[in-house]
Amino acid sequence: MSVIERVEVVLPGAVEPEGLQLRHGPVPAAGAGQVLVAMEATGVSFAEQQMRRGRYYDQPPFPFVPGYDLVGRVAAVGPGVGPHLLGTRVAALTKTGGWASHVLLDAADVVPVPEGLGAAEAETAVVNGITAWQMLHRKARIRAGQIVLVHGANGGVGTVLVQLARSAGVKVIGTASARHHEALRRLGVTPVDYRTEDVPARVRELAPDGVDAVFDHVGGRSVVDSWRLLAKGGTLVSYGSAATRDDSGSKQMPVLKILGRVWAWQALPNGRRAYFYNVWGGRAFAKDRFRSRLRADLGQVFEAMRRGEITARVAAELPLSRVADAMRLAESGTVNGKVVLVP
Repeated sequence: MSVIERVEVVLPGAVEPEGLQLRHGPVPAAGAGQVLVAMEATGVSFAEQQMRRGRYYDQPPFPFVPGYDLVGRVAAVGPGVGPHLLGTRVAALTKTGGWASHVLLDAADVVPVPEGLGAAEAETAVVNGITAWQMLHRKARIRAGQIVLVHGANGGVGTVLVQLARSAGVKVIGTASARHHEALRRLGVTPVDYRTEDVPARVRELAPDGVDAVFDHVGGRSVVDSWRLLAKGGTLVSYGSAATRDDSGSKQMPVLKILGRVWAWQALPNGRRAYFYNVWGGRAFAKDRFRSRLRADLGQVFEAMRRGEITARVAAELPLSRVADAMRLAESGTVNGKVVLVP
């Protein structure tokens, strides 16, 4: 009789992708209020790319198991959890720990995946989808007829952002390298090549009165340019510091600089708003509210997928044993969509 074991990917330190390690061990038992999820799909996001360099601003100490989100089936429930969850396909935000064949989670943190959505398909919309939805609807509060600028429109978050915005009747300008422009045009996006064009000048040509919102994951100088491109009453939502991914020095400083700018801009009496979005914002102080919003907003994203308003963009599916290949592919900048890991 074969014994099921747990397989996980360990990040031992700031290493090249080949330095990621596979570790085998027993499958853990679910404790009170917990569920054991058999992972079906987990993603390689920009957060893990920063983590392997030691550059994610609040990552845990090495060594640890990466994996920002996952989709899987509930394989076991602990005391206090209803048996109705057994066998249910669920999604969860984890920040770390998702790159494993079996993951223990609080039952209150899992969100049911609607019937008809596959595991890899749903996985592309977990952290990317909740981030896109909340930035669009809870921060920028977009309305039909507005114009927005999405940096990295071909990326994991960007791809979902532009589709949700278009489905809401919003015009989208998206930055990306030229190889992705045709795909963006098919989504109804006006592309701008950040490598060969003067992005602020080109955006001003397309939106002379400014844009109603900018979604900026780049950080650095880009945040300042994004703020200056806003129309009266517009909103800047910064949600990362991709420009500093390969820098050395403090991993917190790039985010602290963005926060400093955001706080200063918020104080200006010019009718514009600025936010630094963190998907985990408020969890430490209002966990029940965080969970309620996560369930509601991710549910909206999954329904948008079922209606065909969002098309899952799976760039590749690779097993956990090929995590180094998956990381290199995700970091290559050549893919359109998300790289997904499977057991």
